[in-house]
Amino acid sequence: MKIKFTLLLLVFVTLVSCDNKEKKKYLPESIGAINSLAVVMDNQLWEGEVGDKVREHFAAPVLGLSWEEPLFTINQMPSKVFSGTIINTRSVLYISKDTLNLAHIKSDLYARPQKVGVIKGATEEEIMKNLDAKSDEIIEAFKSVEIQEAQKRFLKSLNKENVLEKKFGINLSIPSIYKVGKEEDNFVWIDRQIQKGTMNIIAYSVPGNQFKSDSTLVKDIVRMRDSIGQLYIPGPDVPGKTTYMMTEKAFAPYVFPAEIGGRKAAEVKGIWEINGYPMAGPFLTYIVNDEKNDRKIVIEGFTFAPATEKRDFMFELEAILRTLRFTDDIK
Repeated sequence: MKIKFTLLLLVFVTLVSCDNKEKKKYLPESIGAINSLAVVMDNQLWEGEVGDKVREHFAAPVLGLSWEEPLFTINQMPSKVFSGTIINTRSVLYISKDTLNLAHIKSDLYARPQKVGVIKGATEEEIMKNLDAKSDEIIEAFKSVEIQEAQKRFLKSLNKENVLEKKFGINLSIPSIYKVGKEEDNFVWIDRQIQKGTMNIIAYSVPGNQFKSDSTLVKDIVRMRDSIGQLYIPGPDVPGKTTYMMTEKAFAPYVFPAEIGGRKAAEVKGIWEINGYPMAGPFLTYIVNDEKNDRKIVIEGFTFAPATEKRDFMFELEAILRTLRFTDDIK
């Protein structure tokens, strides 16, 4: 009897274990275009002040682009429509009037990976208050899952060239469609052709003490970028003029603290232009501390795509730049 009982117990435990594993595997892959957002809320709320508040936060202009483009492409729908495969959307914002007053983020609720921001309140005022309080955190969660998705897509086919490792001791996961276009002693330029222009990645290093004062940081960054542009990034040939990439004079770039490759960094967003020629576009720069080697590594993505929306181009470049790893750390 003891043997039979033990066997039955083992079979039961095995079945329960398999059942739990199946449940964990059940979640389907999330879906949706990069930077698309499903906003689930009643039409009446969407068309009123609550909808305005949602658009204020989640359709705010992306910083550092040539013209205004929203953070997310929003697809609004009432809750009764939020069913079927739509629930597998990667980034979801759910808003409703409810007796509960809350704002939180759920992960992998219907699919994997997925982030669902939930905002509830008994009144429209409570909902808007919760939106103001939680939107930044929810946007960061959405952006993170979108970056992961972009990286997953281009990791399927990577550029095998090791010029960045040889020159600077760094690795970037760059899609194979990008090719090395220029290689100098302290400068590498990698680019890809797009329908109406190019997407570009450059890398170089500067001394560890390059930026000595917070009070002059922005000016020093502009001076650094402009000197690199003059040395390595020429513009079109124009008789009697020296054309090269520089930071747009009319607007100072945005500078934020960041962490890239496990190291402290500065994130810089702004507009580049060509000295002496009417060309311009957005750029994103990371200036990364490398104290071990007494230097700073600078990696930058910039796009040239006239008369074309550039949000998703720059988002892809950001996803690439955020894969930065130092070979010292990998070893």
